[in-house]
Amino acid sequence: MIEPGHARPEWADRLQAFVARELGIREPLAFERILGGQSNPTWFVDAGSQGLVLRMQPSGELLPSAHALDRESRVIRALEGTSVAVPRVLVYSEDRSVVGTTFYLMERIDGRVFPYARLDGVGAPERRAMYRTAAQMLAKLHAVDWERAGLSDYGKHEDYFGRQVRRWSRQWEASRRREIPDLDRLIEHLPNLLPKENPTTICHGDYRFGNLMYAPVSSDVVGVLDWELSTLGDPMGDVGYFCMPYYVPSTEHEGIAGLDHAALGIPSQSELVADYNAALGVTSELLPFHIAFAFFRFAVIVAGIEDRAQRGNAAHPDAGKSFGRADQYSRIACELLGI
Repeated sequence: MIEPGHARPEWADRLQAFVARELGIREPLAFERILGGQSNPTWFVDAGSQGLVLRMQPSGELLPSAHALDRESRVIRALEGTSVAVPRVLVYSEDRSVVGTTFYLMERIDGRVFPYARLDGVGAPERRAMYRTAAQMLAKLHAVDWERAGLSDYGKHEDYFGRQVRRWSRQWEASRRREIPDLDRLIEHLPNLLPKENPTTICHGDYRFGNLMYAPVSSDVVGVLDWELSTLGDPMGDVGYFCMPYYVPSTEHEGIAGLDHAALGIPSQSELVADYNAALGVTSELLPFHIAFAFFRFAVIVAGIEDRAQRGNAAHPDAGKSFGRADQYSRIACELLGI
């Protein structure tokens, strides 16, 4: 979504000088602010015949390890040349004198982005195909040899869910502004419910339809976007996260629970997991824990958005509307785990 009526950013001339110096681009730049994500501000940058995308950190005080654009740009570069569809990163810069934060520029790719799992505006056969290609693209990511890709040090290779539970528990404490009893209940119980680990893969960390770009006239995924939360870990973390909409009421933007899935061409959760397993050539079991963990982590992320909104440095103008969602997601996770 493009922000309507936006003003030319105050750092536009500095970025113009930067791209001329670093990339040899001298055409006048035009800017469009992209809404939709709640984390790192994103802009379309029109450089004449070349389309760019600018990703930058939000302004103000940030939580430790959050908004890690260096990791995001690194994994995208590592995946260039693999079967995973990613845009090409042109430059990463830690020079805060340009736009006020660290940032990177990548090539803009053309296609369609559907913010929510309903995939509004397409027919049932295409919707079914789009779910299948999304599952297949996730399998392609998890099949990448992360050692050969130069990512051996991109994350630890064991105790993924244990480390993640500890990390997001700390994040919650760092952004806590009010009490969410179900979130505290999850922090108490999750360490005792950790499942057996699957072999380590590259994990996207935020794999959902809003971060996939589809070809203009087909069901092919032509771009996987927003790699800020990527790491090495258990692939079922991504699969569980991708299945979250099945548990969110269809009365909310993100949810498909309660819809007539068969009529809409939406596969059942088991069919979606089967598509993923068939593409990967393995049989991995999706457990309630994997989905509950996804809701737990997303609850902490939404609580952080709420915190940034109250501090005035949220990336999205509608960030204040996130209030209460952390409570809902924590409650769903508790119900999945029976705690």
